[in-house]
Amino acid sequence: MSLRFRSVALAGLLLSTGSAAAQTPAPPVDTAAFARCMAGIRADAAKAGIPAAAFDRLADVTPDMSVLPLLDSQPEFTTPLWDYLAGLVDDERVADGRAKLAEHRALLDRVAAQYGVDAETVVAVWGVESDYGRISGKRPLRVSLATLACNGRRQPFFRGEFLALLKLMHDGDLRDPDTTGSWAGAFGHTQFMPSTYARIAVDFDGDGRRDLVDSIPDALASTANYLKQSGWRTGQPWGYEIRLPTGFDTAQAGRTNRKTVADWTTRGVTRLDGGALPSGDTRAAVIVPTGAKGPAFMVFRNYDAIYSYNAAESYALAIATLADRLRGGSGPMTAWPTDDPGLSRAQRRELQTLMLARGHAIGEVDGMIGTESRRAIQSEQRRIGLSPDDGRAGARILDALKAGR
Repeated sequence: MSLRFRSVALAGLLLSTGSAAAQTPAPPVDTAAFARCMAGIRADAAKAGIPAAAFDRLADVTPDMSVLPLLDSQPEFTTPLWDYLAGLVDDERVADGRAKLAEHRALLDRVAAQYGVDAETVVAVWGVESDYGRISGKRPLRVSLATLACNGRRQPFFRGEFLALLKLMHDGDLRDPDTTGSWAGAFGHTQFMPSTYARIAVDFDGDGRRDLVDSIPDALASTANYLKQSGWRTGQPWGYEIRLPTGFDTAQAGRTNRKTVADWTTRGVTRLDGGALPSGDTRAAVIVPTGAKGPAFMVFRNYDAIYSYNAAESYALAIATLADRLRGGSGPMTAWPTDDPGLSRAQRRELQTLMLARGHAIGEVDGMIGTESRRAIQSEQRRIGLSPDDGRAGARILDALKAGR
C-alpha cells in the first residue's frame, strides 16, 4: 500500500479544507479515448484470468472525472500536522478505540498471537482509516479506478489496481460489484488497495472468503498481517518522544538516517520522559516533523512498518500516537510550533454551530470542514480582522467567536 496515491477515506473527509484541487472543475469525458483504454485493459484482464464476459460486465462503467483533481490533494501532504493529528487523534477516537479494544478483546488476542502485532496498534489503524468502520468512502470503486486507469497521472499504477479489483470480484472475495471506497480505490474497514487486498488479506473468520468490508475479524487480522509482512517486530516500541540537545543539527534527522541508539545518546539525545532507551546497538532514526522547535521522536523498525501502510510522516505519527493513547499515554508532550492549534472534531462542531448562529449556511454540523465551512470561517476572519484570512478552522477563530467577537 505504501504509495502516495493510496487515500485515507476518513482523513480526507475529516480534514477536507475546500482546497484548490477540490474546487477545480473536472475535465470533460473523452468517450472514445476511454473506450480505447478499456479495450486495452480487456486484453490484460484475460491474461490475469478474468474472462472476457466477466470483464465486459464488470468494466461497463461511465468514468467519473471528478476524481482527477484529487490526485494532488491528499490531506497527509497538504494539511498542517497539528491540524491532521487534532482531528484524527482526539478524545472521541480514543474513547471509541478503548471501547473497541474491550468489545473485540478475544479476537484481538488471537490476532496478536498469530501475527505478533499488539491490539492497540491494530485498533489505531482501524480508527484512523475508517473511524472503526463508520466511514469507508462512498465512491464506486469500479468507476473511480477505471477513470484513473485511463486518465491523469500514474495510469499504469491504477490500471493494476483496477485489474486487481475486477479479479477480486470475479473470484468472489468481493460479492458486491458496487462496493464503494475512497476516490483512489482504498476500501474496507482498514482501507486496503485492491492489489494489497489480493496479496495480504486473510480469511480469519473461517467462512472461506476474505472479506475486509463486512468481516471485522478478516479486516483486523489482515491489517496485522500487513504490518507483520512489513517488518513488524513483536514487543518492540515504535518510538519515543525525545529531547534534542542545544544546537542539534536537523540535517541528521530523517526516517532513513539510521544510527545506533548509542550514537544518538553520545550526541546528547535523551527520552523526554526520562525513561531508558533501547540497547545501544539498536538502530534508530530521529525525526523532527515540524522542525527543531516542535516535538522530536526517536523511531525504530515498527515505525517503518506503520509508515509503509501509507507513506506519510503525518499518517504514521497519527497511528503511533493513537496507539499510545489507547495504551493510556497522553500523546506528544512538546507543543506544536504554532500559535493557532488545530481543533478536535468536537471543537469543529462547536465552531460550525457558532457559524450557523451567525447566519452562515454551512449545512450540517458534522465536524467536517468543507468548502462552505471554510467560506464562513474566512468571512468571520475578515470581519474580526484575523490574519491570515485563509478559512482555516483553528483555535484562534474558535476562541474569538466564543468570546462574542
